[in-house]
Amino acid sequence: MLGFLQKIGKSLMLPIAMLPAAALLLRLGQPDLLNIPFIANAGNAVFANLPLIFAIGIAIGFSKDKNGAAALAGAIGFFVLNAGATAINKTIDLGVLGGIIAGILAGVLYNRYHEVKLPDWLAFFGGRRLVPIVTSGASLILAFIFGYIWPFVQNGISSVATWIYDAGIFGAAIYGLLNRLLLPLGLHHVINTLVWFEFGTYHNFHGEITRFLHGDPHAGLLLAGFFPIMMFGLPGACLAMIAAAKKERRKEVSGMLIGIAVTSFVTGVTEPIEFSFMFLAPLLYVIHALLTASSLAVTYALGIHDGFGFSAGAIDYIINFRIAQKPLLLLLIGVIYGAIYFVVFYLVIKGFNLKTPGREDDEDIVKDEAAIASGVNTKDKYEVMAAHFINDIGGRENITNIDNCTTRLRLNVRDAQLADSAALKHHGAHGSVKLNNQNLQVIVGTDVEFVADAMKKFIQAPIDLPGVSAQPGLDRPAEPVIHSSLADVDASIFVSPLKGNIMPITDVPDKVFSEKFAIDPDEGQVLSPVNGKVTALFPTKHAVGLESEDGLEILIHVGLDTVNLKGEGFTNFVKEGEKVVKGQRLISFDIQKIKDQVPSLITPIVFTNLDASKQVVLNKTGAVDFEANIIRLE
Repeated sequence: MLGFLQKIGKSLMLPIAMLPAAALLLRLGQPDLLNIPFIANAGNAVFANLPLIFAIGIAIGFSKDKNGAAALAGAIGFFVLNAGATAINKTIDLGVLGGIIAGILAGVLYNRYHEVKLPDWLAFFGGRRLVPIVTSGASLILAFIFGYIWPFVQNGISSVATWIYDAGIFGAAIYGLLNRLLLPLGLHHVINTLVWFEFGTYHNFHGEITRFLHGDPHAGLLLAGFFPIMMFGLPGACLAMIAAAKKERRKEVSGMLIGIAVTSFVTGVTEPIEFSFMFLAPLLYVIHALLTASSLAVTYALGIHDGFGFSAGAIDYIINFRIAQKPLLLLLIGVIYGAIYFVVFYLVIKGFNLKTPGREDDEDIVKDEAAIASGVNTKDKYEVMAAHFINDIGGRENITNIDNCTTRLRLNVRDAQLADSAALKHHGAHGSVKLNNQNLQVIVGTDVEFVADAMKKFIQAPIDLPGVSAQPGLDRPAEPVIHSSLADVDASIFVSPLKGNIMPITDVPDKVFSEKFAIDPDEGQVLSPVNGKVTALFPTKHAVGLESEDGLEILIHVGLDTVNLKGEGFTNFVKEGEKVVKGQRLISFDIQKIKDQVPSLITPIVFTNLDASKQVVLNKTGAVDFEANIIRLE
């Protein structure tokens, strides 16, 4: 569930990222600024179609390969869902929440059906073309259900919004507290989406941000309190950490802390600051969350209304100055909060001897620098950072997926415990979060996308990174097998482990398994191709490692991405260390059950310790049936 909510939070960033430009156009075109209606209407077009935009953006975020077919399915899904539900009950307004649901549905269905092959007479509608069709059908069913239950959902959202508004100071404080406490998990975007785009109604516009930018005099009460924190409070905290740093390290940390303080003041992006002390000094983060809650309570009590298109920084403050209520008072409160943060943070850091940046013990500071591979452009700071990050996280083999939101890398890993938090910070990260053993987040800053792109490039590249295996993405145990010698074995001892169609590795859709061969199975049985013993049996049951009597090491990996099935549909018949003979059954798998859940059932057979002078050559192609002499080594 946490991973699923994480994915929603990450996916929300794509549609939210376009809001600053739309908000800027909407404000600049207003009569109190440039008074150019066509500019205002251009910005308003985005806010008028937020549900559709969210449906498209969420679908892309949820899809495996970010393909446009997922976006099309998201749009069609929302059209069907919205039209069907409102046909049953005209009072229904799905809003942004309806768009999010349509996007999630489209993304999930895309991942399941985008590679489905249909009979020849329907082949045109197979693959990605099938996804919008399936999404339409699913959305139609959902529309019928929503037609009857959505009025209760609307009333529920309205009740929550009414409670927060009626709770006054207390309601504002609760929202501010939850906004910060959920940030370490990346789930603050979920609650923000409700407040920003769902709460309240003004001329058919919903949400604090949308209503504020369209002139609702009652909007902005739940947004104004963020300006004192982001423009003044957290920069004040940075100055406190500089003042509290060890004298010999003060100059070293000042550049970093001043840089992220300016970013917070100008743009309202605060995560680099928050993660600089969140885990080093959790007490400070609790104080920060409470101060944020108090800021929202104070601005609410004073009747200050202000809003933003992106975040509560100076840019939004200046643009929206004319339509804000009591903006100068908000500025005064900000200066006061800046002083409070400086004094409180300084006293707590010194009083409790907290290890904030510049105060770490010498043994906690990473001194060594790993060598950078020749394939890395050392003049590109993002490539250097990416290379180090891959090494710090445990190497290519430990990373299964790379994604990012506004300021953080969102990584799926095999073992989060392999990640070295201190090394990550030393190489440019502001912090890291180990959500569980498979989900890791690394806080980089607003240029995170460039780091993510460089990491994806290196994950797929053949170069050797420091301490990193040259075979990216291979499903294998967390502890890699170390080979003491290279095999040079006559492959005539080898028989086909599966019945099916043999093919060169160049025909396999996953380029991880290079210079080997593969079989597309007709039956769900894996037999031992050699006499030898079992050296590795994967917990997810989808792969087995063998060593022949002559020392040839073999990995048989059933299907692609089958590790994600967590053993479902697979049965093992041997144990690690067990001796086996040719033709002995190793694994059985249910082809019908798993074929639609993975990209492919094509099974690579990999020789992991071949002599570098050898390569695998197929003696035949096409159908094989547990037979010998199918390959040779040249």
